[in-house]
Amino acid sequence: MAQSESPNPSESLEQSSTRLSRRERRKLEMRGRILEAARELFSEQGFLETRVADVCERADIAQKTFFNHFPTKLDLLRDIAQTGIEELMFEIEDIRKAELCTRDRIHRFFGTVAAHISEAGPKSRELLVELVHLISGDAAERSQQVQRLHAAFRGIVEDGLALGDVTRRHDPQALTEMILGAYYVLIFNYANLDDFPIRERGEAAARILADALAPHPEEQHGAT
Repeated sequence: MAQSESPNPSESLEQSSTRLSRRERRKLEMRGRILEAARELFSEQGFLETRVADVCERADIAQKTFFNHFPTKLDLLRDIAQTGIEELMFEIEDIRKAELCTRDRIHRFFGTVAAHISEAGPKSRELLVELVHLISGDAAERSQQVQRLHAAFRGIVEDGLALGDVTRRHDPQALTEMILGAYYVLIFNYANLDDFPIRERGEAAARILADALAPHPEEQHGAT
């Protein structure tokens, strides 16, 4: 009688690892479906008017599945807001990679932010409110998000200093905080003021910042 082969421990571990990986992928895919459905519904009818049941119906999942991923609807909104911050970081990085002068980089950034917000429509206001709360939340969370944004804008300033099209009359830290402050004000005002002209204010902020960052004529004269 042929003896059965004993199981190979290494194969069992590999199979277990594969199953775990498959489960994790499925979990991520399901989470992605929920987030995508929520983004669409929040954009169409707003956060307050969207029920968990609506998200489940759009994502074609059971409510139990929803709560396995998100304890509350607010947690879902915060997750989307966090994704928005990640997208903002990628946007800044792309702008830094573009062969543009600092003035054009500033205009592109504020123009892109304003365009995205405007195209999203008024129903996106609640999402922006949550993004503002996420950036200015509890001390630990605020510190992390502010540091990331600060580092991203500091990169634009340092790039400009290397290019020679950013003033050296002011401390780079102050210049960075000026850009960060303008971004905060733009988002905060849109999130809290009805009929806020986001495109016009975005263009105005870009012009003011670009002028403030530009080298003084004395600096340009000294460089020649």
